[in-house]
Amino acid sequence: MPEQDATLVTVAQALTRIADSLDRLAPPARPEPDLDAADAFVWHADREWLEPVAAVNRIPLGLLRGIDRQIDTLAENTRRFARGLPANNALLWGARGTGKSSLVKAVHAAVAEALPDARLALVEIHREDIPTLPRLLAILRGSGRRCLLFCDDLSFDGDDTSYKSLKALLEGGIEGRPANVLFYATSNRRHLLAREMVENEQSTALHAGEAVEEKVSLSDRFGLWLGFHNVDQATFVEIVRGYVRHHGLTVDDETLRREAIQWATSRGSRSGRVAWQFIQDLAGRLGQPLAE
Repeated sequence: MPEQDATLVTVAQALTRIADSLDRLAPPARPEPDLDAADAFVWHADREWLEPVAAVNRIPLGLLRGIDRQIDTLAENTRRFARGLPANNALLWGARGTGKSSLVKAVHAAVAEALPDARLALVEIHREDIPTLPRLLAILRGSGRRCLLFCDDLSFDGDDTSYKSLKALLEGGIEGRPANVLFYATSNRRHLLAREMVENEQSTALHAGEAVEEKVSLSDRFGLWLGFHNVDQATFVEIVRGYVRHHGLTVDDETLRREAIQWATSRGSRSGRVAWQFIQDLAGRLGQPLAE
């Protein structure tokens, strides 16, 4: 082989090795969103991927106690949306562990079962991925499938300005919210913005009222405000009893009542989350597994 040809072959082989190395270093191909793959999804913003969730971590709607009004209101709003009727974005706010996210997931399951032809999907977006909402909404809009877009523990702190994008996307933007998407969020704050953010805005606003308006206007984008609070003792005990029946635990009712009250007292709170923590402890002490 002539020397020049040998050199060209060597160069070609080197370029092939470099190309192969670059292919291995390149990020994996972005998977195509498939809204038919499941009834629940988690949005991964870094890959712009909707991960199908085969089994959602939720409890049956019938185990939620002490929030009857909230259940009825959110369920009816969700049924209207599933049927293609007008419905409102919803903000579920209040104390920790009082059933806000549990209600969203339980209502989705109940409505999806009652109205299977609606093919209602639940799509969770994490708080830190709110800036990627435009891309996610474009995907959901293109799918045509009715989707409950769910963000748990939504709030904004410090210099975070993504809340302004959320305001526009909920209702105020040029495109607005897609007709096949409804937005449900939970938060410990009724107005979503941290107190220091409002105070900072008040120091620079031409009028103090401007800062108050900025604070309230974000929550105003939600047509439904549902408040959640710690339950009274009787309701707490009923929540515990409901779990005991559901999971088939064997325990004397008076013992159950006494230990449940002691558990809640030691934690200074009575909520669905505290009740579930007690049930897990109780089942462990009894040596009885919990139902799947």
